[in-house]
Amino acid sequence: MLKGERVGLRARHEDDIPVLRAELYDDVVNSSRAEGQPWRPITPGSKDPRLVVDDTVQGHVPFSVVELAGGTLIGTATLWGIDTHHRSAHIGLGLLPDARGKGYGTDIVATLCHYGFTVRGLHRLQIETLADNTAMLRSAERNGFVREGVLRSSAWVLGEFLDEVVLGLLAEDWKRHGTAQAAARA
Repeated sequence: MLKGERVGLRARHEDDIPVLRAELYDDVVNSSRAEGQPWRPITPGSKDPRLVVDDTVQGHVPFSVVELAGGTLIGTATLWGIDTHHRSAHIGLGLLPDARGKGYGTDIVATLCHYGFTVRGLHRLQIETLADNTAMLRSAERNGFVREGVLRSSAWVLGEFLDEVVLGLLAEDWKRHGTAQAAARA
């Protein structure tokens, strides 16, 4: 398990899947905003490709997120689109409704950065999120991500086009940011 300050990122367990499906993916609005594709119902008990982990896929590392204090499942985190030649990847996360607004997102992003830069040896991490997703924007920026651009009307979500923000972080900037964060806490 990868440990942040308040969260742990661990392998997906079989009993995580019904909870994640019910609380994240059966919610049409949340799923439509997060998935980048049209929502569709998944038959209970089927092998939902968004949740079932295929350990043979090298460019996609899904985690279940748990609270360190009690081990409660609170969401998902993913390093995806891993490009070993360019040493880059994308970050994504989803929090269960009861876990939102409690500061977990910032810790999850920090832990994914540690995994990407330290464990995987990547050079660049990127986040794409809807422009109105203030929680994700705040979590990214608190971890040193820089807004690199806006993709105007690039996401079709529930009957309207929305802007997406692209944020990036380089390994050397993350190291500097981490050093500054540690000094501020001391």
